[in-house]
Amino acid sequence: MNRKILAAGSIAAVAALALAGCSGGTDAGANTDPDAPVTLTLSGWSIDTTPEFQTLADAFTEDHPNVTVELKEYDPTEYNTLVTADLAAGSGPDIITQKEVKYVTTFQEGGQLLDVSDVKLPDGISGTDSYEVDGAAYAVPYRQDSWVLFYNKTLFEAAGVDQPDGSWTWDDYADAAEALTTDTAKGAYLHRWQSTVQGFANAQTGTSVLDGDFSDMTDYYDSALALQDAGSQVDFNTSTANQLTYQGEFGTQKAAMMLMGTWYTATLIAQQASGEANDFEWGIAPAPQLDEKTTGTDNTPVTFGDPTGFGINANIDSAKVDAAKQFLEFAASEKAAQALAEIGITPALTNDAVVDSYFGVEGAPTDDLSKFAWSTHEVLPENPTSNKTATIQGILADLHTAVMSGSSSVDDAVKTAEDRVKNEVG
Repeated sequence: MNRKILAAGSIAAVAALALAGCSGGTDAGANTDPDAPVTLTLSGWSIDTTPEFQTLADAFTEDHPNVTVELKEYDPTEYNTLVTADLAAGSGPDIITQKEVKYVTTFQEGGQLLDVSDVKLPDGISGTDSYEVDGAAYAVPYRQDSWVLFYNKTLFEAAGVDQPDGSWTWDDYADAAEALTTDTAKGAYLHRWQSTVQGFANAQTGTSVLDGDFSDMTDYYDSALALQDAGSQVDFNTSTANQLTYQGEFGTQKAAMMLMGTWYTATLIAQQASGEANDFEWGIAPAPQLDEKTTGTDNTPVTFGDPTGFGINANIDSAKVDAAKQFLEFAASEKAAQALAEIGITPALTNDAVVDSYFGVEGAPTDDLSKFAWSTHEVLPENPTSNKTATIQGILADLHTAVMSGSSSVDDAVKTAEDRVKNEVG
């Protein structure tokens, strides 16, 4: 378990950390001077390779010089467990990054999140509904990734295959994957996550995991299995056995296409700059669509994605509440969106200026389709806000493994999952 404390601008004093560790409840004698020094702790993960936390902390403290924001780092694979343990021990961070929407209700029902409904948010920001429970907001979004199609323009040109133009259905995607497959590269790489199939199935058919009916996933799984069986993408068992990384498969040109979240943009730019990824021309296209109703740049493609947000520890020292809410308001602002876009992070708020900043990053694609795919889409949640979501997603993860590994037919795995949801979730 890796936990580090970093400060915005400088290393914070140990005494300040001790204060943050015992923030617990209201202090009747709290200093309400708006210019009084305040230290806020903010949870994060993989801080060395996830620059958004320090970027927001630095940008916020520029306008609020009396506030110090310390970053508290957690192991990303155990993030929710570790944060929950610290909150229970009274040593939780003042600002709690909501890494996964499916755990929002866990924090909220545990009385660990402050109602932040009074935080002002800009018009047009996305992802707010994911943090609302019974009409109250318990976090605010600062980033909103969506799933798109990354493609290698160099490999398309070498194979003589027409590049994506925004009009693709899943049949078009499958045809291209087959045509692009060579002895040295697969036409596509599908990572092992259940999101790669189920996220698109739910969003594009208009269903929710809470429905308990997973029959709409069948066609999507049939398509994924057909690509796997044809050798157009690495099969699930090989990917699992070799623990393949999506960064390695696409970044070293072992696959010409890859469905992935927009967060990969910043990673790919950085890896090409460092030499960890090959030097090739690439672009972003809308994810393939269920049918032609949502294809083409005159329409709005449907995809999925969850926001990432900030909540406030319900037991924060009352003297820090105003500063913490100001941080949340800033994180959702256009200024913060610009700062995030400039480091290749997809903010929850987008407009023309933010799009220009995002694609102005050296190494980013500059074509119109990439800009369209990144900025124009209907993004539906992968994880609806409910105390049932985490359990259901666990069941659906088993469905995904069973189908993609070949241990179960699609129909049998779907029925098993539906029965389990009825019996285990209700």
